[in-house]
Amino acid sequence: MSTHINAEQGAIAKTVLFPGDPLRAKYIAETFLEDVTQYNTVRNMFGYTGTYKGVRVSVQGSGMGIPSAMIYAEELYQFYNVETIIRIGTAGALKEDVKVRDIVFGLGATTDSSVLRNIFAGEVSYSAIASFNVLDTAYHIAEKQDKAAIHVGNILSSDRFYNEEMDKMKLARYGILAVEMEAAGLYSVAAKHNRQALAMCTISDHILTGEETTAEERQTSFTDMMVVALETAVVLDAQTK
Repeated sequence: MSTHINAEQGAIAKTVLFPGDPLRAKYIAETFLEDVTQYNTVRNMFGYTGTYKGVRVSVQGSGMGIPSAMIYAEELYQFYNVETIIRIGTAGALKEDVKVRDIVFGLGATTDSSVLRNIFAGEVSYSAIASFNVLDTAYHIAEKQDKAAIHVGNILSSDRFYNEEMDKMKLARYGILAVEMEAAGLYSVAAKHNRQALAMCTISDHILTGEETTAEERQTSFTDMMVVALETAVVLDAQTK
């Protein structure tokens, strides 16, 4: 068992869906998975393992922000031999052509966090990027679903939710599609352990227009993204056989 995940060895699947909200993890487990067992309740950061279309899949809440996400990603990769983590979160759109309820895949994750600078002691500006195989698989699955509009590009992993000082219009001009709070940390931990990671986010609000969804919608209704992640887990499992 690790410090923050109270699971026995073998209790967690090779592919883990990684929502920030532990109640979203609970919803996914109860709605989509069969033969579900709950392996973690520490700090109410729920974790579940079940099967989807016969494939073992786990769902683990990550909490909010890069530090929390890095804790859970580190323990999943290091202590439980997880191969792939797929973040399924929410983000605020920064570009006019990215609409509320669209899905954004984070090809790269720019960040204002000092965490990555500290890792490399200021020697380089590390580029946190997704694992291409997972991104490519998920993108083509989403494309075939033909439901929510999909976008692929650079996202911002912000250290602060309330950040009035940040020049968001400048970020948009430089191609940042949306802002969230975890992807850069997840990508860096995956790279450290030579494992796979992808962040996909449903747009819950729009920074420019002010349009937004409710807290309940964010928790339970962004099912297109959830299905894409689950179908990706099935394909990844088949690739290893």
